[in-house]
Order: sequence, then structure tokens, then C-alpha cells
Amino acid sequence: MKIQPQKQRTPAARRVGCSCGILIAAWILVSEAAAQAGTTNGPAAKLLTPLETFEGGQATYDNWVEIYTGGLMTQGSTAQAQSLYQWHSGPFGGIRDLHWQQAVAKKTTLTLDGHALFDQNDYQVTLGLQREELGYLRFKAGNFRTWYNGAGGYYPPTRLQYQLANDALALDRGEFSVEAGLTLKDLPQAVFNYTHSYRDGEKSSTLWGPVHPDSTTAVKGLFPSLYSINEQVDRFALDLTHHIATTDFGAGVRYETASLADTRQETFYHGEPIERDVTDRQGTSYDLLNLHAFSETWLKKNLFLSTGYSYANLNDSYSGSRVYGDDFDVAYRPDTLNGLGYTSLRGGAHQQEHVVNVNLMSTPIPNLTLVPSLRVLQNDWDANSSGIGTLGDHSGPFTSASDGGALDVRERLDLRYTGVTNWVYYCGAEWTEGDGNLDESGGLSQVNGLGPPPVQRHTEDTRFFQKYFLGTRWYPYRRTSIDLGGYYKNNQYNYNHPLDSTDNGAASPNRYPAYLIRQGFETYDANLRLTLRPARDLLLVTRCEYQWSAIDTTPDSLSGLSESTSAKITSQILGQNASWTPWTRLCLQAGGNYVLSETRTPASDATRAVSAAQNNYWTVTLNASVVLDDKTDLNLAYLYYQANDAGQYTTDGLPLGAGAEEHTVTASLTRRINPHLRISLKCAYSHYHDWASGGNNNATAEMVYTSLQYRF
Repeated sequence: MKIQPQKQRTPAARRVGCSCGILIAAWILVSEAAAQAGTTNGPAAKLLTPLETFEGGQATYDNWVEIYTGGLMTQGSTAQAQSLYQWHSGPFGGIRDLHWQQAVAKKTTLTLDGHALFDQNDYQVTLGLQREELGYLRFKAGNFRTWYNGAGGYYPPTRLQYQLANDALALDRGEFSVEAGLTLKDLPQAVFNYTHSYRDGEKSSTLWGPVHPDSTTAVKGLFPSLYSINEQVDRFALDLTHHIATTDFGAGVRYETASLADTRQETFYHGEPIERDVTDRQGTSYDLLNLHAFSETWLKKNLFLSTGYSYANLNDSYSGSRVYGDDFDVAYRPDTLNGLGYTSLRGGAHQQEHVVNVNLMSTPIPNLTLVPSLRVLQNDWDANSSGIGTLGDHSGPFTSASDGGALDVRERLDLRYTGVTNWVYYCGAEWTEGDGNLDESGGLSQVNGLGPPPVQRHTEDTRFFQKYFLGTRWYPYRRTSIDLGGYYKNNQYNYNHPLDSTDNGAASPNRYPAYLIRQGFETYDANLRLTLRPARDLLLVTRCEYQWSAIDTTPDSLSGLSESTSAKITSQILGQNASWTPWTRLCLQAGGNYVLSETRTPASDATRAVSAAQNNYWTVTLNASVVLDDKTDLNLAYLYYQANDAGQYTTDGLPLGAGAEEHTVTASLTRRINPHLRISLKCAYSHYHDWASGGNNNATAEMVYTSLQYRF
């Protein structure tokens, strides 16, 4: 690694270095003053051994509170920095960790846990009351925020980046729950739980709107869009368990109801005379009832049986619209500039599911374990919808309906043998046979003679999945182990369409999906792991994995198309980790991962508009932990990441894929001032360079914070 001379440090690096230096100096003065105050007041305290000092003293403290404050400073794309590091820029602080417990009566304990971070929308509080051999009651409430970058696509010829405001989009997730448990001895155990959860806010979407990025007539999907999320779910659950002789029994019921109201906002041809704002509303409400039961029993000393059953009944209703206008959230108005949309969508669906599991574990001879298992899944469903289709200044009604069913039976066999010294062998196989049927009618019908016509279709399908795996673990030497394994998987789908109102001929504009009669997914995987401890204080772990997958598709012969391999996916993973503890006060760790992954399709071979998908990247991590003295710890860490998969720009397509480089350095210092008081300081510097966006998503982040923990 090349080390830059100090005079070449960037202004950001100089700032964070100066900030850390000032904080470290002040931190040392405060900690030493506190340490002196703790040792000069009152009678002389007994000297602690190094181990006692390291653990915080001779006493064990069950309670603590930790407060902290700091700030995140960003340069470049603030939205990218916040989405990468999941921190809000600017100052922050609050209670980082709190735990308090107190005996309030005989065998009764009250506990309080939580945290609250200012300006991060991150808080949680848990209040619990537990009585031994009787039960417990627990209340929990919390919220946390996730940030997203709302940037769209980048157009290299004009160096134009399409993006929303520089601030990151924010989505809050939270819940409130009440749980009560009854744990009486020798009686059935019961647990009741009620949880209200929600998602509220905005997040980015990869469904970008079309634009004309230059003077040509080429249309590119580059303008960003976003989701507005408003979802609430309520769950009620009751579970009972009991043990009789050699058998454990369990049963439960769960009821869930939800209201999901989401909106996607998408802009077509931003800044052009034909600009249209599209509001896509998606509303769903559902009720779900689930009943389940299980049993686990030792039939013999070497024979264990477990069974399970689950029934689920789902009813949902949905509504929605896709409206074009000169702004978002406007009422539908006919206009020749409008694209294909719909209004007044109404519909509902019903689904029932039955699942049965049976597992048997047997040891017929010493060192050999056999586990055969069976799983049966049956699904039945029906759905219907109606609405008004729109296109330009025309509209027309549509209806649709579908119903179907599926039955899948999975058999699995696992074997494990340990009868050879220093060897463990395992292998297994899994098979799934299934069949189903689907009836479809209607659809988003034609408007003014344009759009897909209604369909009438009956589809019958059969499925056969198979997977075989084999592996071994070998201990050739006292401090060495080798894991070698792999698997083969082949999933086959066959379709038959006795009724199909659409033409599958070469000239048909509407063949998909009924013209497919077979699809196959095949995967080969091999993996190797070497764990080596050449010395007592050195551990090396090497991991290699190779995976090859292919998707084969056979269309209806009427289409004039032959069978083809529609995708080939090749992935290779190389990883190396090392841990060295040359001294009891020093631990060094290093790791690296290199991933090569590519997906090729016939389209990528035939046209430059679609390039082979690349997912190649590598990471390097370094970490050092040092015990400076019996009261002080230092930790230093470094992370490097690079991906160079951004597709080369052509006039035919878009440059897709990740192309970025990231450096992150962190340093943290912790000092135990006395058995009650600990103080810590953390500094971090990170730089992210994004080539795929032409540098518009570059981000630099500097974070400094200090925390104080009091144990009592």
C-alpha cells in the first residue's frame, strides 16, 4: 500500500485529523481528572488485579447507561453518504445503551432496556416484569430509519446525471408489541403476543422514467422515481407447548390484518413539452388466519420423530390506479399525451394453504445417522378484478378472473457417518414432484383498439425438482481441517395449454407466457474450505467456491423458435482470512474476498443494446486490537471495496452495473476510568468514488463521537 506524505493530505483528512487530535487531548484530560477524583476521595481502595480492572472491578454490575454525542460531516453527494453509512448528516447524540434491572418482590424482577439517538429517528424501549415459575410480561416500542439515494441514471455523452434533491430519502420502520408468557411448572406453557408494525416514508425505485437525453430521438430510461410507503400490520398470536413423558407438543393460532397504501411517482420526459407525471397507487388490505401444531418424541433411544401441520387462510382486497397528469396526485383527465393506464381498479383474492411435515432421525448402527423427511404442500386460490383502462383521451372497462391450485410433495434423505477416525462424511438427496392448474380470463383490455386483447387460457403444469449433495470434513493434522463439498440441482417445469385464445405463431403480438412449454434450471456447485492453525496464535481460513447455472427454455413449435439456453451464470468466490495473536494484548486480523460473477443471455450475444451482466468485486479488511494497559484498549480498522462492472456505454443501450471504490478507516479508544466509569472515542473517515455515475455520487464522510458508560 502506498503511503502519501503528510503534506499531501486532503483538506478533509486534515480536518478529521485535527478534530480527532483535539478530542483525544480533551478526552485524556477528562479521563485522568475523573480517575484522580475517583481515587482521592474516601478511604484507600483495594488495588485491583489486571484481570479485575479489565473486567471493571471486583463487583459485578448488572445495570449500566451509556450516553454519547458526535457528528457526521459529508462532502459530495449527501444522499449517497447517508444511504451508504445509514447515518443522518450533522450532529447526533443521546442514550446509546441502557439496561436496568431490579428485584421488586420475591423471585420477581423488573427490567428496562433501550436506546434513543437524537436526530436519527432511532429509538427503542423494552420494559419487562418476570416472576420465576409463574411467567412474564413485556412491552416493547421502537423505530429506526433507513436512508436511500434518489439518484437516477447517468448519460455519459453529455455527462448528465438525473437525480432528485441531494438529501436522502427516508423510510421509517417501527413496532409496538405486548407479550405475556405463563411458565408454570408441570403445566402447559402459554405465550400471547400482540404486535403493531409499520413502514412510513419514501424510498428510491429502479423503475426510471424515459427521457430524450440529447438532440437525437433516442429514448433512455434515466429519470428517477420514488415510492411513497404507508403500511400498517397488526398481529395476534397465541402459542401453547407442553411436555408429556418423552414427547413435546405444541399448537398455536395467529391472526394478522394489514392496510398497505403505497404510491410510486414516475416522470416521463422531464423538462420536455410532452412531460407527464405518473401516479401509480397500490392499495391492499388483507386478513390472514394461521393454525399450526407440532410434536417431537423419542420413540426409542436411537429413533426420534417430529411432525408438524400448518393451515393458512388469506383474504385480501386491493385497489389502485395509474394516472397521467401535469402533476402528481391529480384526478384522471383525458389527454392525447397520456400513456396506457387505468382507474377505479377493484379486486379481491382468496388463498388456502395446507402444509404437513414429517421427519425421522435414526441411528441404526453406531456412527451412522439417517434422516428421511417428507413435506406436502397444497395451495388453492382465486382472484378477480375490474376497472377502467385509459390510453390517450380514450377509456374502456375491463374485468379479469383467475383461479388455480398446486400440490407439491418433497422427499429428502440426509446421511452422516463418523466411523472413520478424523473423517466426517455426509450426503443427501432431495426430490419434489408437483402439479397444478391455472385458469385465466380477461385482463387489461384494449382501449380504442390498442393494447393487448382479453385472454382465455387454461394451463396445466408439472414440476420435478432434484438436488444431490455430497461432502466431507477431514482432520489430517491436529490443527488442520479440510471441508470439501458440492451439489447438483435441476428444476424442470413443463406446461400444457389446452385452452389459449392467443396465437403463438411468429406474427402474433401477444404470445407470452402461453407459448412456453418447458423451462429448466440447472446448477453445479463445488466448495472448499481449509482451516489451518500453523501456530497456537495464528489461524488461517481459506474458502473457494465455484458455481455454474443455466436456464433452458423450450417454446411452442408454432412460434418458429427452437429450444435455447436463455441464460448462463458463472460465479467464483475466493476468500482468505487470517487471525494472529502474537501477544496477549495484541490481536491482528486480515481478510480478503474476490467474487467473479457473470450472466450471459442470447440477447447479450446478439445486440449491443444488452450487455452481459457482471457482478465482480473484491474487498479487503484489516483490524488491529491493542490492550495499551490494564485500563485502555485501542482498535484500528480499514476497509477497501472495489467493483468495476459498469457497462461500457454504447448508443444502443445503457451502461448498467456497479462501478465504485471505497476506503474506510476507523479508530476507537476505550478507557476504564474506574469500576463504574468507562469512556470511549471513535473517529472514522470514508471516501466513496462512484465511476458509474460519472462521479456525481462521490461521497466523503467523517464521523467523530465519544461515549460515556456508567455501570452500577
